[in-house]
Amino acid sequence: MRTSSPLVFTLLATLLASACSRDASPTLSNEVTMKVTDKGFEPQDLRVQKDKPVKLTITRVSDATCATEIVIDEHNIKTPLPLNEAVSVTFTPKQTGQLKYGCAMDKMIGGVIRIE
Repeated sequence: MRTSSPLVFTLLATLLASACSRDASPTLSNEVTMKVTDKGFEPQDLRVQKDKPVKLTITRVSDATCATEIVIDEHNIKTPLPLNEAVSVTFTPKQTGQLKYGCAMDKMIGGVIRIE
């Protein structure tokens, strides 16, 4: 008995598309809306343009992590993230490369900002 059907094909195509979209490079944007969830900062990896102001609007929606603030050392940012309150952080990157951002516990929970 053959088990292939349109449903099986659709399921496999959906799983493959989902896996491919996770590997995609983040969109280039200098205005990013983020959340801090049980999984940490989402989205985790960002792409921004050099010499243009970056505005991160972050809402912490979980109390289950240590990410109660955002720290970006290179821009002297250490901003508290109160629960369920949107907070904006603005800075202007002056050189290309990568910035690591994250919580105050040595950025244990965080991500990378790629500056192009």
